[in-house]
Amino acid sequence: MARTLTLAAIQFSPSDDVQDNITRVAGFIREAAAKGADVILPPELFCGHYFCKTQEEEHFARAMEWQDHPAVRQYSELAAELGVVIPVSIYEKDGPLYFNSIVIIDADGALLGVYRKSHIPDGPGYQEKFYFRPGDTGFRTWSTLKGRIGVGICWDQWFPEAARAMALMGADALLYPTAIGAEPQDAGLDTAARWRRAMQGHAVSNVIPVVAANRVGDEGGQVFYGTSFITDETGEIVGDLGRQEEGVLVASFDLDKIDQARAAWGFFRDRRTDLYEILI
Repeated sequence: MARTLTLAAIQFSPSDDVQDNITRVAGFIREAAAKGADVILPPELFCGHYFCKTQEEEHFARAMEWQDHPAVRQYSELAAELGVVIPVSIYEKDGPLYFNSIVIIDADGALLGVYRKSHIPDGPGYQEKFYFRPGDTGFRTWSTLKGRIGVGICWDQWFPEAARAMALMGADALLYPTAIGAEPQDAGLDTAARWRRAMQGHAVSNVIPVVAANRVGDEGGQVFYGTSFITDETGEIVGDLGRQEEGVLVASFDLDKIDQARAAWGFFRDRRTDLYEILI
């Protein structure tokens, strides 16, 4: 019997109320599960407004230990009820350390562990280095009850090394929760198209489906451009959302067919690791 994996992305405009956002995203998760989704991806830091646009000390109070985060606790129960995998983006506190993290909840509600964002941006409107240490987990893939997934976080999605690392670790799909939109230093700069193209390239060069889930809305003058999408293993966009709408994307993939295509293309067969020292 063919192995299939049905992936979903959630796009929405969060309030700055943690429980309100958890409840609203739970509704989208139920909608995606009703459409047959196995793995359902909410956006980055969806439990509140994107607080990293400025450096304000009070925002450190948003962080929590990952096992005790209310989104993790509630979605563990929801994942078990619906039989779905949910990568949950949180602001994590670990003793004196703070991370931008993903907790992977398996389809039986088990907490598989945490990935901490490796690449931390620092620029106008996205001053994350004030709030987050660079992740110390390394890139990870997760053997879930539905398939093996690799999950990066926002700025990670621009780096081909991250995608290739997760593909080499056997990921069946790559997922990227995101918070991206306006660039306050340049009102004419719109990165939406190149944002998509970067991840479409990961899909092509690793012969792997890619899911990107972004937020929408105006948060104190910072406008997030949505355009969440799912690509197939050729980089073709098989589902997407606009710049303002909220909703759910769902797409299914034949993993055996993709494995065969990946082998036929030879990207992993023809790698020349003996020539790649310059990369490190």
